[in-house]
Amino acid sequence: MTKPFSQACENNKLPILNVLKVAFSRSHKVLEIGSGTGQHAVFMAENLPHLLWQCSDQAIYLEGIEQWRADYSGDNFPEPLELDVTQSEWPVRRVDAVFSANTLHIMSWPMVEQFFRGVRKVLQAGGVCCVYGPFNYDGEYTSSSNAQFDQWLRQRDPASGIRDFAQIDQLAREAGMFLVEDHEMPANNRLLQWQMLDI
Repeated sequence: MTKPFSQACENNKLPILNVLKVAFSRSHKVLEIGSGTGQHAVFMAENLPHLLWQCSDQAIYLEGIEQWRADYSGDNFPEPLELDVTQSEWPVRRVDAVFSANTLHIMSWPMVEQFFRGVRKVLQAGGVCCVYGPFNYDGEYTSSSNAQFDQWLRQRDPASGIRDFAQIDQLAREAGMFLVEDHEMPANNRLLQWQMLDI
């Protein structure tokens, strides 16, 4: 069986790694939410060997992630977990880092809200949350390509769409986090880095 493959993952994995090297430098266990093909997980686990990289996604994606995992020889990439952000209890204990790429614009807004409520439950005080993807600012698209992408998303699923940074940051604040940095990334994307308040 051919492993699932995403060209977008291939294109953005190195710029993401360059941010995570610093953002997750003091982390030990990261939960990736919406691991998709599993490409990011293998690449990050290989290049960030100090991290235990815990994949998770809906059940239909787990077999593909396992195919990527089967070709990985390291010991910091455990079996992927089935996780739906709408679950009241997530199948993971405390982690000190959370990563998610290209997920918030696929989810409905209630699911985005549940995403941040779930992160609040599993991310330790002082932990880091990094979310990659396209975002709008002050209700405006940052590029014509993002506007076209948003139109395509909404035609496919009216509940999806590119989210506004301010609304996302507000959810993160309500979840007990503060913004550390808004990283500019290639192809009109951003990587938002928050930290859980150390109370």
